[in-house]
Amino acid sequence: MPLRLYNTLTQQVQEFAPSSDNTVRMYTCGPTVYDYAHIGNFRTFTFIDILRRTLKANGFALDHVMNITDVDDKIIRNAVAQNKTLEEYTAVYTQAFQEDCRTLRLETPERLIPATRHIDDMAAAIQRLAEGRHTYRSDGSIYFRISTFPEYGKLSHTDFSGNIAGARVDVDEYEKADARDFALWKAPKEGERYWEEPIGPGRPGWHIECSVMAIKYLGETIDIHAGGVDLIFPHHENEIAQSESLTGKPFSRFWLHAEFLMVEGQKMSKSLGNYFTLRDVLGRGYEPESIRYLLASTPYRKQLNFTFEGLKSAATAIERLRNFKLRLETDKFPEGADEEVAGRTAAASRTFTESLNDDLNTAEALAAIFEYVRDVNSAMDAGRFRAGNAAGALEFLKSFDSIFQVIEPTQKGGYIADSEVESLIAERSAAKKARNFGRADQIREQLLEQGIVLEDTKSGVRWKRK
Repeated sequence: MPLRLYNTLTQQVQEFAPSSDNTVRMYTCGPTVYDYAHIGNFRTFTFIDILRRTLKANGFALDHVMNITDVDDKIIRNAVAQNKTLEEYTAVYTQAFQEDCRTLRLETPERLIPATRHIDDMAAAIQRLAEGRHTYRSDGSIYFRISTFPEYGKLSHTDFSGNIAGARVDVDEYEKADARDFALWKAPKEGERYWEEPIGPGRPGWHIECSVMAIKYLGETIDIHAGGVDLIFPHHENEIAQSESLTGKPFSRFWLHAEFLMVEGQKMSKSLGNYFTLRDVLGRGYEPESIRYLLASTPYRKQLNFTFEGLKSAATAIERLRNFKLRLETDKFPEGADEEVAGRTAAASRTFTESLNDDLNTAEALAAIFEYVRDVNSAMDAGRFRAGNAAGALEFLKSFDSIFQVIEPTQKGGYIADSEVESLIAERSAAKKARNFGRADQIREQLLEQGIVLEDTKSGVRWKRK
């Protein structure tokens, strides 16, 4: 079954393939680094990780760009309050975000880029929009004139034709869905960080950074743009208006949006006492794998209700998978292979893949694996499972965990991906060749702390997880 994804733009589930060659050109909205990311943010970032892994499982290569918004109203306000430079303030939360992503085993995009690296490009794009008569100036700021883009509203499927003239807003924070002209370039305020550019002193608005960075790295029409449903309007709607006014071409072929995360059935709010960062939840003693499992368990287009009972259930489910894997690896089974069990393995693997390819239906994919575990455990108990069936069952588990990433426990030093292990082993081999035995020993100890045991053999280095 080919991969099919729900496209917010067309409101249909459509078959997906990259527009050219085999590489998916994907842009996703990253964090605004004014604080630690909360679990609602990580619901979206986990969805994006599942999407990445499913695309790769379908044989596609990825060129994925994610921005880091390191300049906006909140950041400037907080940095000034703490008497820090913009760079000093955002470095703390940028590093924290990357650490949290590693904790949840989220793959790093091919390009993870701070917005402030491309201020010049943003100013140049605004100048081109001005030349196309899409902008106007007011009080030193530059605004996009929505009336110059008749298709405005096509992503949110809202008709703004009757109320888009004349209104504008000069903030990055929107309280309600209202059609307004929006700031592309914001005039500096006293004591605020700004950049000197040919279009005048100031700093970019929030929306322009994504358009500019997506086009710069991925081209004028990209394959996938993804984020949370809260970004459909106005952020993604504004991105389309800017980008298509710049290029005259469709900005993104597919738009994917993850639904909200609720906490104990309520919207997450500090005033309700149900606002949690990832670090808050980890601090309560829950494993990263349980958090990832719960965040991935509900299909991305349905609201997810995050509860601590749900985390406990996730831990139980993961333990069941780990016990099954251990049984496959350590029990002694009769020789040969049972054809019925082999057929069950093939059918479960097919259902698992088809579920993910059906718009990332993670609930159905999880049902496939657990129904399989139940059936195979029964076959083992009945003596029908044979030694020749173990390889296929373990391969299915490996395929499952290449997407969900929950079976291997987090070690003392934190989880480390297979690719990182291989990279460190290659570095160790090079160090030994250069007779830098101190560094080679250091790498061995580093891997051991993370549960990786190395064995030097005549045919090369073998490794396994403890």
